[in-house]
Amino acid sequence: MVDYLGILRMGSDPKNSKRGMERVLHCSRHTIQDVLDAAKETGVAWPLDEDVTNEELRDILFPKRFAAESKYAKPDYAYIHRELSKPGVNLTLLWTEYCKQCEETKATPYMYTQFCEKYRRWARITKATMRIQHKPGDAMQVDWAGNTLDIHDPVTGEVSKAYLFVAVLPCSCMAYTEVCGDMQLEAWLQCHVHAFNYFGGVPRLLIPDNLKTGVTKNTRNETVLNRSYQELAEHYDTAIVPARVEHPKDKSLAEGTVKFASTWILAALRERKFFSVREAQEAAAEKLEELNSRPFRKRDGSRRSAYLEEEREFMKPLPTVAYEPAVWTPELKVGLDYLVSDGKNKYSVPFDLIGDRVVLRLTRNMVEVFYRGTRVAAHIRSRTVQRDPIVKTEHMPPEHRKYLTYNADNFMEWAASVGEHTTEVVRYFLTSGKEPEQGYKFCASMTKLADRYGAERMETACGQMVTITSTPSIRTLSTILKNGYDRKLPNQAEEPQETASHGFTRGAAYFRKGGASK
Repeated sequence: MVDYLGILRMGSDPKNSKRGMERVLHCSRHTIQDVLDAAKETGVAWPLDEDVTNEELRDILFPKRFAAESKYAKPDYAYIHRELSKPGVNLTLLWTEYCKQCEETKATPYMYTQFCEKYRRWARITKATMRIQHKPGDAMQVDWAGNTLDIHDPVTGEVSKAYLFVAVLPCSCMAYTEVCGDMQLEAWLQCHVHAFNYFGGVPRLLIPDNLKTGVTKNTRNETVLNRSYQELAEHYDTAIVPARVEHPKDKSLAEGTVKFASTWILAALRERKFFSVREAQEAAAEKLEELNSRPFRKRDGSRRSAYLEEEREFMKPLPTVAYEPAVWTPELKVGLDYLVSDGKNKYSVPFDLIGDRVVLRLTRNMVEVFYRGTRVAAHIRSRTVQRDPIVKTEHMPPEHRKYLTYNADNFMEWAASVGEHTTEVVRYFLTSGKEPEQGYKFCASMTKLADRYGAERMETACGQMVTITSTPSIRTLSTILKNGYDRKLPNQAEEPQETASHGFTRGAAYFRKGGASK
């Protein structure tokens, strides 16, 4: 039997001549040439899997020549491979049709398991690649180009990188590209929005790579999408189907367009010096129009004409409400200051969420705070760094909210509503320091004492205090109210005991009760 494996092995080395192979393999150079030609025609190339036998290789290279040697009818594997690329066709259907053909020709068919195994072995040996027939409006493949553009700072001369986003519709090969200053999630989402607007419609599927900005986790059993990316898909009524890990052929058109765009956009702009991302975007947009208008080599028309004639009408319409890209942050713990940060500024949340965990939804203009799926706060987002946090009054505790209302006029107005003596004490606190703000704390304490003991007792206590001292204090006022001195008549007031000079001294009441020792 001819050593087909040996012929392919030696034929893969251009240093081996036909004469030398004749001597080693003991077959004619015509046979060697026939095997090499058949291998080239069927797509079989060395090296092959170790479990491939000489008989299997012979049947693949010369299926008609040796078909009679087997009692089983040999399937047309090339036909099976082509049919599998059609929608809804599977091996079970093709095996059923194969059995009917064998019944008509009175041949013996392979069982289903052997049928499938032999086809898979044929596909593996011939390295056959399934050609997917792309439907119009069915999918949009997206990716970042590997090459970059240099952006030169006009002042410092520092060079930074700009990145190229690429989206392509596989059916018409219509492409959209955009230069971005980074590859963060916000830029990724914004580029999708611009791509949909450029195409004037939305495809049924989005096919991205497994980049972290789009896909959190992609395994055989589970696919977890980035929450912001999923939100974009829901807004545009499309579905995200990430390419399999390490399977670039799942989005071969995007891979090919990335290379094409790298040549006709990035490489074409290599001699230009850009001083801003905006300038690079404008230049790339011009090259994009040239790329989509460039005639095909092997078919009539261009990417743009193919899209307009074959695919445009099958795209889903754009939503009536424009989408604003939003970024969801990981869970954040609310601190004692009831503030959360978007990375640049701090924003308030209701104070009763202190210690709980919340999630932020960040758009270009808004900061939304969600607690267990419910929005609990919303702020207009500041694009510049603010010195002070952005706080809403309704988010503050009552004490903090009340503190914001403190000012000299309010305190004087409150004191006047209580009485003349209270007004005198408040005026003293506000004017005794260098600035009125130094007395706010004392005035606030007076309001708390008034809430606790009542306005009438506050006025009486202030009247007593101003008669015994020219320097009122909160401690003295609190002592009068706490001990009830404001309620006692003047002749009932206890005389203060002098203890500083004589140490501990018994009062007169002690001796009246007969407590003195005889």
